[in-house]
Amino acid sequence: MPHTLAPVLTADDLTWQELQAARLDGDVYDLGDGFCLVGEVEGPPHRARAVLAARSRRLIAELTTAAWIWGAHPHPARLRFAVTPDARARLSPATGIAVREIVYTDGDLTTLDDGFTVTTPLRTALDLARDDELADTVRDATVARLGAIATFGLDEAMAALRSRAGIPSRGIAEDRLRRAFGTKP
Repeated sequence: MPHTLAPVLTADDLTWQELQAARLDGDVYDLGDGFCLVGEVEGPPHRARAVLAARSRRLIAELTTAAWIWGAHPHPARLRFAVTPDARARLSPATGIAVREIVYTDGDLTTLDDGFTVTTPLRTALDLARDDELADTVRDATVARLGAIATFGLDEAMAALRSRAGIPSRGIAEDRLRRAFGTKP
């Protein structure tokens, strides 16, 4: 039986030299930390595999990394991940990534492709609305694109935010959500 290549290749699939040769031959193109086969229709499962395949399965893509996976933001310079408290993961500093420990509620996470966990577009939008890493205009555009991709609007985002107890920066997040969805704060 012939061996079938994954749609997104990493060093787990081929050697670095083989991946570079395939890229130079035009068979693959760079996608995050991996290489996507030419001819694949790239989507969230491909992008999730590209940033999570070579990492611990305990990691959850969040914030700008999740927004990139959903197609709402350019590939971030620093990848951002989370772990749940029960993951018992060691949060070691690594170049180019940030990892934090987060408690999620039902419906905050989804699994793509081969078991790669990503925050849902709604949870990603709520997290970005509370995060200060992006410029306002970039954050607003990313949150609005997440809403368009997942077909939610201001009312659903506000209801989801208000349903969560103990959320820090709730007032700031509400103002940012209003601005992202075109309503004055």
